[in-house]
Amino acid sequence: MSVPITAAGDLRRLVVRGLRRETRVLDGLIVNTALPVIIMILFVYVFGGAITTGSSGLDYIDFVVPAVLLMSGGYGAALTAVAISEDMTGGMIDRFRTLPISGWVVPAGHVVASVIRNVVSAAIALAAALLLGFRPDASPADWLLAMALVTAYVLAMSALAAVWGLLVRSAQAAGAFSFVVLFLPYVSDGIVPAETMPGVLRSFAEHQPLTPIIEAMRGLLLGLPMGSSGLVAGLWLAGTVVLCVPLAAVLFRRRTASR
Repeated sequence: MSVPITAAGDLRRLVVRGLRRETRVLDGLIVNTALPVIIMILFVYVFGGAITTGSSGLDYIDFVVPAVLLMSGGYGAALTAVAISEDMTGGMIDRFRTLPISGWVVPAGHVVASVIRNVVSAAIALAAALLLGFRPDASPADWLLAMALVTAYVLAMSALAAVWGLLVRSAQAAGAFSFVVLFLPYVSDGIVPAETMPGVLRSFAEHQPLTPIIEAMRGLLLGLPMGSSGLVAGLWLAGTVVLCVPLAAVLFRRRTASR
């Protein structure tokens, strides 16, 4: 049997392990499923009436949905750091080292499982948005591109979380990454228009990575002009994946070599 086929089989088994692991942690499964719906209801019904969408002229639900889709997928993706950290500190890696598997497939299995799980989470958020009155104006091609953008964002956050989980030495420290990912949309153009923010905060919101991703999502789902947002978003996401995937493999190899 060739090495690529063997590695692919190992990766598949580790992805299945990651997905099964989530189903056994009932509270985590409930949070990942319910959080997108709760966030959607909170923003639309509690904050929506008090927030204007600035020059976009959109209804608030249309304005905020792209950001919530990324929040729901990104938050769960960030928890990949905790899963990897628990494997590294809980003895599971010692078991893996006794098996004839390639080391890189362990972090890769976590990342792929995270992408599958959190794309589903984003789909739940989208279903909730449609029930609450979100009415996109997108062609089938636009829908495919929007879903590809969400998937790429989840992949990038999962890979970045894998790197963080391998850098820190405890699951508690690894969990801090999820708060950063959950907070970042609030200081973007996703929840309130960046044009309404004060100087320094507005500059940060306009130039941080999530803003062009959200603007590209709005362009695809609502038929708004995107300008250069799609290109900038693609560069941010591609750069994150290209940098973090090999870095996670290197960090994993170094951590396990020192055990």
